[in-house]
Amino acid sequence: MLKHPTRRWLAGIGLAGALVATATPASAAETDITLDVYFDNVTLAAGSAGKDRASIISASAPVTLHDLTAQYDFSDLAGKVDVSSESLGNDCTTPEPHVLRCVNPFPDTIEDSRGAYRVLLVPTAAAANGDEGVLKVSISAQGFSPVTHDATVRIGAGVDLVAGAEHEFSVAPGETFTEPLTVSNAGEVTADGAVAFFDHDYGIRADQRYSNCNYDGDHLVFCRFDEKLTPGASYSAPLTHTLGSDTYAPSFVHGNVYWQTPAEFEAYEARLHRMGISLGEPGTGGKLTLTEQNRIQSARGAQADPDPSNNWSYLDISATGSNGTDLEAIGTEVSGEKAAEVQARIGFRNNGPATLDYTRPGSSVTYLNVDVPEGTTAVKVPDLCSPLLGDEFGDRGEAGAANYRCYVSSFSKVGEQQTFDFTLRIDEVIADAAGAVKVNVPCRCEGGFYDDIEPANDEAAILVNATGGGGGGGNGEDPSLPITGSSTTLVAGLGGLLLATGAAGFLVTRRRRNNFVA
Repeated sequence: MLKHPTRRWLAGIGLAGALVATATPASAAETDITLDVYFDNVTLAAGSAGKDRASIISASAPVTLHDLTAQYDFSDLAGKVDVSSESLGNDCTTPEPHVLRCVNPFPDTIEDSRGAYRVLLVPTAAAANGDEGVLKVSISAQGFSPVTHDATVRIGAGVDLVAGAEHEFSVAPGETFTEPLTVSNAGEVTADGAVAFFDHDYGIRADQRYSNCNYDGDHLVFCRFDEKLTPGASYSAPLTHTLGSDTYAPSFVHGNVYWQTPAEFEAYEARLHRMGISLGEPGTGGKLTLTEQNRIQSARGAQADPDPSNNWSYLDISATGSNGTDLEAIGTEVSGEKAAEVQARIGFRNNGPATLDYTRPGSSVTYLNVDVPEGTTAVKVPDLCSPLLGDEFGDRGEAGAANYRCYVSSFSKVGEQQTFDFTLRIDEVIADAAGAVKVNVPCRCEGGFYDDIEPANDEAAILVNATGGGGGGGNGEDPSLPITGSSTTLVAGLGGLLLATGAAGFLVTRRRRNNFVA
C-alpha cells in the first residue's frame, strides 16, 4: 500500500496561505502598511503552572520589520500573575517592575499574521479564584507607531477535564458510525459545563444537527454542554457520523476532539471574532446531552484546566472498499501576433468520484508540470510555480524558463478545479506551436497522487495559433466550476488556530499521521 509521507501539520496552514499571490515584502518607509496585535484573554487555574501564549502580529500587507518590539505591561496583575519569557536576558528585558520588553535584533518579515514572543503567565501563590486584571500588550517597529491590545487575565477554579479513549472504526464511504463522546472530571472541583471542539478530516460528516452544536455545512465544529460534571465522574453522549460518499478508499481518516472549560472556549471565540471568522451555525434538531456513566474515584465562576495535555481524544477510521478519483489536466488555446502577450490559464480538475484531502499532512494533492510552447516566453509566472531545471528548481514566480513545476492545494474536491495563469509573449509566430500541462507527475517529495483511475487525461496541450481547432485538451478550464481548496478553509483552519493558542502541543504529533493508502 502506498502511504504518503507526512510533515508537521501546521505547514498545511502555510500552504493554504501560499495559495494567495505572494507579494515581495515592503519596508516601512515604502508603504502605508498598518500593523495590529492581538493577545488571547486567559483564565489561569489558581495554584497551577500557568499557560504560555504568544502575541498575534498582523500586517495589512507583507512587510519586513526592523527592531520589532513587544512590550507586556502586567502592572495591573501585580501580586496575582507573573509574566516571563525564556528569552529573558537575551532578546527580552525587564526595564521596570511588571514590564517585559522583547526586541528582535534581526529583520522580521510578516506575510499576513503570526505568533511572536511567546510568554508564560503564572499565577502567584497569593492569587485567588475571582482575581482579574489587564495585560497591556504593545507592538512597535522602526517607522511604525505602537499598536496596543488589552487582554483580560482571570484566576479561576482548576478543573481537570480528561478526554475519553481513542476509537477505531472500519467504515465504507457513505456509511454511518457512532462515536462515544466521553469526558471525565479528574479534578476536585465540579466543572460548570464543558465545550467539545472537533478537528475532523473533511470525510467525517455530521449525521445529526443538534441545537447545542455548531456546524460548518455538513461538518461539526463544536458542542456546548451545560451539565455540571462532578469530580470523579465520567460522562458520555452517542455521536453519530457519516463517512462522506466522496471519501477516497482505501484510506485513513482521522478526527480529534478537544475539551475546554466554557471560559477557555470564550477566549477562543473572542480571537475568532477579532479575525472575522465565524464558528458556523447552530443546528436545528434536539439537544445532545452528556449522561453520567461511572465514577473514576470517591465539588460558579470562571474555570481553567491546569492540565490540557489530557483533553484530547482521537478517532481513527479505516475507509474500506475502492473509491478512487480522476485528476484531469486542463490545457488551453491562445493566439496572437508577434510580440503580443497572451494569458494561458492551465491547471487540473477533479472528476471524482473521490475528494483528495491532504490537509492533515499539509502536502500537495498532486504535482503539475508545464512545458512552455515553442516560440513563446513565459514573462509572468504564478508564485506557486518554479522553473524546472533538471533535478533542481528556480525561484518561485521566476520568468523565462522553458519548463515549470507548480505546487497545488492540499485539498481537491470532486467537481472543483485549480488553475494557474501564465503570461506568454509570442516571440515567433508558429502555427500549432505546442506546449503541455501534465498532472500527477512524479516528485521526490511529500504528497502527490499516483493512482489516477483515468491516466489517459493526465496531459493536455497548450496550443498557440492553432490551425486545426483541436483545442488544448482536457476540455479547457470551466469558469462555472469553483476553485479547489475553498470548501475546507474553515474546517482545517480552525484546527490550526486552536493549535496557535497553545492549547495542546499533542495535536501536532497526532496530525502527522498519514491519510491515504492505495
